Amino acid sequence: MKIIVVGANPVGISLASTLSTDSNDVTLVDSDEARLEGLKKGMDIQVVSGRGSHPDVLEQAGVEDADLLIAVSENDELNMVACRVADSLYHTPKKICRVHSTSFFRFRDKLFGERGIGVDTPICPEMIVSDNIERLIELPGALQVLDFADGSVRLVGVKAVSGGPLVGQQIRLLRQHKPAVDTRVAAIFRKDRPIVPEGSTVIEADDEVFFVAAQGDIRDCIAEVRPMDHPYRRIFIAGGGNIGLRLARKLEPRYKVKLIERDEARCKHLSSQLLRTLVLHGEASERELLISENIEDADVFVALANDDEANIMSCMMAKRLGAKKVMALINNPDYVDLIQGGEIDIAISPQLATIGSVLTKVRRADFANVHSLRRGAAEAVEAVVHGDTASSRVIGRELRELELPDSVTVGAIVREKEVLIAHDDTRVEAGDHVIMFLVDRKHVGLVERLFGAGFAHF
Repeated sequence: MKIIVVGANPVGISLASTLSTDSNDVTLVDSDEARLEGLKKGMDIQVVSGRGSHPDVLEQAGVEDADLLIAVSENDELNMVACRVADSLYHTPKKICRVHSTSFFRFRDKLFGERGIGVDTPICPEMIVSDNIERLIELPGALQVLDFADGSVRLVGVKAVSGGPLVGQQIRLLRQHKPAVDTRVAAIFRKDRPIVPEGSTVIEADDEVFFVAAQGDIRDCIAEVRPMDHPYRRIFIAGGGNIGLRLARKLEPRYKVKLIERDEARCKHLSSQLLRTLVLHGEASERELLISENIEDADVFVALANDDEANIMSCMMAKRLGAKKVMALINNPDYVDLIQGGEIDIAISPQLATIGSVLTKVRRADFANVHSLRRGAAEAVEAVVHGDTASSRVIGRELRELELPDSVTVGAIVREKEVLIAHDDTRVEAGDHVIMFLVDRKHVGLVERLFGAGFAHF
């Protein structure tokens, strides 16, 4: 597939890197020529310097025969115009547009619809990230919470703790512990090394365990490998940018929320937009401010400034002053694995969250959801099965008969509104949503071919 990415910011760079490793022809467009040259040396991509909304620049990038344009610069207007130009002048088949502004998104059906500006898929990383954080707050103890099939199925990553009922036990005993709960261990990471789970696999303390289950059963799964945290009540948010504002709006009806913002004018704007959130003017890493606001009572401290170092420092300060759990937004992907699991409980990468939304539109099979995990090394996908027994390689076959490598685990199947946790004798039917965990994303192509045959025929 020939893909043009407009915007050499962290999101655009991550997308270009991921897509180029999938045997795509990727061209990255940005007005910063020096940055592009540095990226070209370390990545298998083409680069074009210039403003990505200009037709001559897009032509240099090969827009005439491009299959997909992804506009993810920091400028909403540039992104929308780039998509419009690609659609009107070159009839580019697919256009994905990054939009920051709530105002644009409020009218997305009209702006980006059939008679709109030529955008097939608008994405808002800030919205994706705030939704992700909200799920983590709603499910205490989870490191990652991924939704599939409109939220009916969840994949949850949890760090195993000594004393958990299943820690030190074989996975097969999970059914004895929770006979009323149907679940599956989709993957285990031990010291960053993936382990393909089998019935005889023993879960060890500090393992990162991924469970797949119906949404209502996930809490029981978490309780098997760690003590359940009490429901969160008090939330501190550091940083009143787009993500901080969105998150506060979501949380304030159900939680006690305090938001710290360093810019006084922004504080006044936040106060006018939020109904129940207490907005504080000051530095989130200021010890005296945190102490005066009783940081020791905070269940969660979330640092969302547009500065990785500031987020890291404010989280460390909050943790040492008594905050029970701290989360930091980290834009530099090289930092994520370095800091998570120490004094910082969860590092949140907007790049990984955004990549998943784009990959659902790039895959050659019909994937309803794609989530990029482990810095892009692993993926969790939701494949929709099309066709019939004559055209599909999966319809009518039991899971044990599918030609899947050991590193691919089928976790669940959603059939209409019924959630079926996957077992070897589960048979695949047309219309099923098959949820899989790929420990090694190099097998994505195989999964695409397997589930894409019926889709292509259909």
